[in-house]
Amino acid sequence: MNISAVLLAGGESSRMGRDKATLLFRQKPLWQIQIETLRNLQPAEIFLSARSDPPWRPDDLEFVADASPSRGPLSGLTATLKRIRTSHLLALAIDMPFMNENYLRSLCTLIEPDRGVLPMIGDRAEPLAAIYPSEAHVDLAAALRGIDFSLQTITARLVRSQKLQPLPVAEDEEEFFRNLNEAAGLDWSATQQQA
Repeated sequence: MNISAVLLAGGESSRMGRDKATLLFRQKPLWQIQIETLRNLQPAEIFLSARSDPPWRPDDLEFVADASPSRGPLSGLTATLKRIRTSHLLALAIDMPFMNENYLRSLCTLIEPDRGVLPMIGDRAEPLAAIYPSEAHVDLAAALRGIDFSLQTITARLVRSQKLQPLPVAEDEEEFFRNLNEAAGLDWSATQQQA
């Protein structure tokens, strides 16, 4: 597959209380689940975006430090888009372990030259499981120099400029986008698995 992929792991995990990447979900650390999902897609290259290089990073993943100033996932996306050697970048958040490999593969089939894919649940964009064209780098870098760092605002601009194609998420696919920001989310998933 001639796209790049990035695992976004730059959050501070303040609500979780510790590095969420190492928390177990279905007997595996979150980082391992997400990397396996990305590897199964067989992208041309896989990056790991974070504030600092984590000790758990596999050697075959290229580390990308968040672009300064650090503004959450915007910084990670900006820095990674600058480094890719392909035309598109598939982004996946570390705390979205329900994401389905087949769903991501279906997103990849929808890319066009100079245009990526942005899943939408109602009016809300899902920018942390989306595909960005390399041309979006200039827009993200400009946003990083501005005052509004909201990916909702930035992706809306990219849709208007036709660099992103919005894709409505079907009701039965919404579960893929559920993220785990609190330890309670992990407890719930463990309970569901045992039921």
